[in-house]
Amino acid sequence: MRSICFYFQVHQPFRLRTYRFFDIGSNHHYFDDYANRTILRKVAEKCYLPTNQTMLDLIKEYGSAFKISYSLSGTVIDQFEMYGPDVLDSFKRLAETGCVEFIAETYSHSLSALKSKEEFTNQVNAQVKKIQHHFGQTPKTFRNTELIYSDSIGSMVADMGFKTMLTEGAKHVLGWKSPNYMYCNAINPKLKMLLKNFQLSDDIAFRFSQSSWNEWPLTTEKYVNWLNLVDPKQEVINLFMDYETFGEHQWADSGIFEFLKALPQRVFTNSNYMFKTPSEVSEILQPVSPIHVPTPISWADEERDLTAWLGNELQDEAFYRLYEFEQKVKYCKDENLLTDWKYLQTSDHFYYMCTKWFSDGDVHKYFNPYNTPYEAFINYMNALSDFIIRVEDACKPASVIPHDTIKDMSSENTISGKTKEKVVSTTKPISKKTSNSKVLTEQTSNAAKAKTIKSAKIEKKTDVKPAKAIELKKEKTKKAEPVIKPKKTSKKTKVDDKASKSLKTAKNDKKNTDNTTNKEKLEKKKTKKK
Repeated sequence: MRSICFYFQVHQPFRLRTYRFFDIGSNHHYFDDYANRTILRKVAEKCYLPTNQTMLDLIKEYGSAFKISYSLSGTVIDQFEMYGPDVLDSFKRLAETGCVEFIAETYSHSLSALKSKEEFTNQVNAQVKKIQHHFGQTPKTFRNTELIYSDSIGSMVADMGFKTMLTEGAKHVLGWKSPNYMYCNAINPKLKMLLKNFQLSDDIAFRFSQSSWNEWPLTTEKYVNWLNLVDPKQEVINLFMDYETFGEHQWADSGIFEFLKALPQRVFTNSNYMFKTPSEVSEILQPVSPIHVPTPISWADEERDLTAWLGNELQDEAFYRLYEFEQKVKYCKDENLLTDWKYLQTSDHFYYMCTKWFSDGDVHKYFNPYNTPYEAFINYMNALSDFIIRVEDACKPASVIPHDTIKDMSSENTISGKTKEKVVSTTKPISKKTSNSKVLTEQTSNAAKAKTIKSAKIEKKTDVKPAKAIELKKEKTKKAEPVIKPKKTSKKTKVDDKASKSLKTAKNDKKNTDNTTNKEKLEKKKTKKK
């Protein structure tokens, strides 16, 4: 029999409060507690609690024949702990049935896989610990934030020990191939890949209540007929969607809960499909071929790429500015600072800065609490600026950071001028032994190096060892008689002396010429008289 793999993403971000320029340096609280609590409770009442109860009822009715899977971000679990313990308990009851698989993802629902392997690994491990703590499962399957995937990301996931990964069945990647098969990673074939059937998934997630859709209204009979039209050779239908589809995106009065309740019965009676978890599908099926994804894809928008988060200069500036301080944050021990670091990485902050107005503008507006993406950018950068100041103050001095780590850091981006000064000021003298077995201390500063170079040159010219040279100088000063040095004359005085001498010689020459002319005149007069 063929399989249906039902997977749901559960995530809520910690939304920023209105953080103004004048708050920088004085107020370190970035998140809107009231909005986060209010939104979580609203979504819990409309979606999480009723949908969890519906899933629990279906499992009780059909037993192990009906299976589903969830990925819960670390941030949504944190909010359940703070604002919705009843929601967390409802997920625990689902976990106890044995018909639910919990899938690993990044703790902050972040884009760290695109920037830092170390941060990515740390976040995945932190989220796995949360799953183990609350639900008693160790995830075997991984899904990245918003199904973002590439060959290199898949290779990282395989290295972390996961057997299966979920991603988007993007048209521009698959071409003529179908998403309804098991594939594998192009770099590490041990990692199996399940691809979302976006056509059948979006029929429920986006088009269910769209009255302008030519297939509206969608019924279970119509939907199962579409499933039966899929080529019998194709092995699995992967239906991946936001959990908020039920009750939040598609309101209760649209009939979405009635559709969900009736779907398993229709599948069991009118098709040859069975509901399986991703891990079960992975054990049953073998890959038909590798999937080559050199550039990252996602499940967002028509383009199925990263432009929803990194598609303009605002998003790029905020994203790269944030991760400039990753190395410094690692050496901070302030728990509040580390928590803010996790929450500021959430991909939603960059999603709010998206400037798409045409193909998917309505979708972006629905999820965006800001009036404009520019307002979202300014608010985020104000909060980030204060965070950077705190990191600079709280980070360990650079002299404590291992030398190898400092080499890896970018000198301009990760070490400030203050810490550079600390590095120079805290370096100790380095001792070296000369041929005389005497110790010469060399400072690492440039001034000290210059002095040692000059002294070395003098030693080469005199060809005398330093200690002996000092003794010879002392003896010479004792024996030598005092010599009166002539006063130094400046260039100007020399020039003046030369000028005065030339004037004197000129006057004498004139006198001599006058005397000779007078004598000649007297002689002429005498000759005339004669």
